[in-house]
Amino acid sequence: MLLAIALALLVAQGLSAALLYRAAAERREAALVGTAAFRLAGGPSLRTEARPEGRLTRKRERLGVQLMPASPQRPGERRNADAERRLAAVLDSEGLAFSEVLVVEREVKRDPFARRWIERHPNRHRAAGREPPHNLIVAAIHRPDGQWLHARVMVPAGERQLLRTLLLQALFTYAVLVGAVWWLLRRITRPLAALTGRMERFGETRDGSPPTLEPEGPDDIRRLIAAHSAMEARILALLDEKDVMLGAIGHDLKTPLAALRVRIESVEDDTERGRMAATIEDIVRSLDDILTLARVGRPTDSPESTELAALVASVAEEYEDLGAPVTLGETSRVVVSARASWLRRGLRNLIDNGVRYGKRVRVSVTRQGAFAVLKVEDDGPGIPEGEIARMLEPFTRLEASRNSATGGAGLGLTLARAIAEQHGGTLELANQPGGTGLVATVRLPLQGSSP
Repeated sequence: MLLAIALALLVAQGLSAALLYRAAAERREAALVGTAAFRLAGGPSLRTEARPEGRLTRKRERLGVQLMPASPQRPGERRNADAERRLAAVLDSEGLAFSEVLVVEREVKRDPFARRWIERHPNRHRAAGREPPHNLIVAAIHRPDGQWLHARVMVPAGERQLLRTLLLQALFTYAVLVGAVWWLLRRITRPLAALTGRMERFGETRDGSPPTLEPEGPDDIRRLIAAHSAMEARILALLDEKDVMLGAIGHDLKTPLAALRVRIESVEDDTERGRMAATIEDIVRSLDDILTLARVGRPTDSPESTELAALVASVAEEYEDLGAPVTLGETSRVVVSARASWLRRGLRNLIDNGVRYGKRVRVSVTRQGAFAVLKVEDDGPGIPEGEIARMLEPFTRLEASRNSATGGAGLGLTLARAIAEQHGGTLELANQPGGTGLVATVRLPLQGSSP
C-alpha cells in the first residue's frame, strides 16, 4: 500500500512540477515578447537613427534595436511560431506596419553585438546578484521599406534556479506526504502484525503463553485487539474445561476397566476369558487414542532438535525385535524440530496400519528441498481412490467391525495426521502404482525452515 501511494504521489508531484514549470516558462516568454514589442515599437525608425553598420550611438549605450537590410535569422536557428503570433498581435494593437515577424532564440556567445555589450557592462548583473545571461531572444519585423528592424532581449539566467526550486519543492512535498502516510500505515499495521503473530502462536503451548496484547492504534484496531483477547481468554477457559473433563473421563473409565481385568481371571473358560481380555484391551486402546487426539492440539512439552532417521530406525528395530515384517529402507540424515514422543506415536500408528493390512512394511526417510519426507509403504490391497480422503477422518474404517483383528476405532490415521500438522507438516495417503499397496507420506519442515 505504501509503495502504491508513494508511486501515485510521485506521479502527481511530477505532473504538478511540470505544470508549474510550464506556466513559469509561458510567463517568461510573454514577458520577453512584451519587452521585444516595446523596443520594436519605439525603434530607431521612430525615435533615433542607427548607424548603417548597426552599432548604437554612445548616447544610447544599451542593448536596444537595430535597423538592417537583411533578416537576422542565421542558419540552424529555429523560429518560435507561438512567440511570433503573440508579438504580431501586440504590434498590430500598436498600429505598427510590417509584413513579417521573426522570433528566434540564440546563445549570447554566438551574437557579437550582445557579447560586446555584456563585456562593456560586467557589473550590471553582478550588482543585482545574478549571473550573466546565456541566451537571448532576437525579435524582428520586416518593414514595408524592405528594412529589418530587430531587437535583442536577454533571457534571465534564473531558469535553472527556477527548475531547481520547483524540483526541491516537489521533493519536499513528496517526502512530507510519504512520511505522513508511512506513519499512518505503521500505526495501523504494527498492532495488526502483533495480533497476527499472537494468533499464529496461540495454542502452541499450554504454559508460557505471551502476555495479553495491549490495545493500540486507531479505535477500530484497538477494539479488534480487545475482542480477540476476550475470545482468546474464553477459548483457553473452554480448553481447560475440556482437559479437566477428559482427565475425569479417562480416570473414571480406566479404573473400572482395570477392575474388570482382575475379575475376568475368575472365569474358568480360557477361550471366553481371552475374548473378554481382548475386548477390554480394545476399549483401553480406543480410549487412549481418543484422549491422545484430544491433547495433541495443546502439547505440554516444547519441540527439540530431533534426528529423524535415528528416530525412525529405533522404531523399526522395535518391530523387528517383535518379529513384525518391518524393514528400514533408504535413510538420509535430517534434523527437524519436533516432539520425539509424539512423532514415535504417529509413526507407530502408520506402521501398525501397514502391518494390519499388508504383509510387509518398508519405512524410509529422505530430504526434498526444505522438507524431510518420511514414507511408510506396505503391500496390502490399498484404499479405493474415493475413500482415501475419508480415511483420515476420525472413526472411519473400511470394515464395519471394531475388533482387534481388523482394526481399532478408526483413529490411528487421524492421530498421525494431527501429529504431522502439529509439527507444521502434512500426511498424504496414496495407492502405489499397479495397486500393490498403500504409501503414507509425512512431510515435515527441516529445522530452521518455515512450515
